[in-house]
Amino acid sequence: MTDDDPTATDPEASADGREQTADTTGDADTTTEDGAAESDTASEAVDNVDANADTDADANADTDADANADTDADANAEPEIPRDVQKYARFKKMDGAQYDRVNEFLRDRTYVTAREWAIARLCADFRTETGVEMTKIGENLPELVPFMTDTYTPQAVNQARSSFEGKVHKAGATFLYGAMSGFFTAEELDELMYEVTEVAKFLLEVEGVDLSVADELEAEERISSVMREVRDASADLRREDLSDDASDD
Repeated sequence: MTDDDPTATDPEASADGREQTADTTGDADTTTEDGAAESDTASEAVDNVDANADTDADANADTDADANADTDADANAEPEIPRDVQKYARFKKMDGAQYDRVNEFLRDRTYVTAREWAIARLCADFRTETGVEMTKIGENLPELVPFMTDTYTPQAVNQARSSFEGKVHKAGATFLYGAMSGFFTAEELDELMYEVTEVAKFLLEVEGVDLSVADELEAEERISSVMREVRDASADLRREDLSDDASDD
């Protein structure tokens, strides 16, 4: 075998080849292990990001749910009733009464309606130095008066009060004219005064005013005294008018 034989094998070359192959194989294994490690690290990072994202999403969802729950609770919560409304003690004797029944009773004996009567009473009780608290009365009307079932605007409250006052003025003028005109005798006028006084006392008692017997007698005496003065004054006025007419003739 000659040096030019292509099939000849160089021991050193073969050894170098084997070493290079071994080195290459070792590098490949190292690269593979490093790649796998990096891949595992990346996967863990992704998992951590996903976990954090899920945690943040859950936290945000819980926060939103709590916020929505608080908003719903605030929306559904009933408005707080003012303290003076809670303590208002009038009309308690009419718990369970129906508006129509109360209104029918009043219309048979007075000029005013149940609405006008109740609101006039409230306007007197909720009067302050600066005026009447009509907004408070209207918003809390069902809480204040058992037979009233709807809330009222301040304008509606003012209208009812004005209507009550107007009717009282007209009723007063009608009554005094009847008393002064001579249409009634002294006995008839006393009987009339007794009847209307009984109705007025009943309404006061329904509102919660406790009238003792002494108070009732005193009130009746004062009213009778005033009416006697009215009757006497009107009689003198009529006599003077008749005298003047006779003098003219």
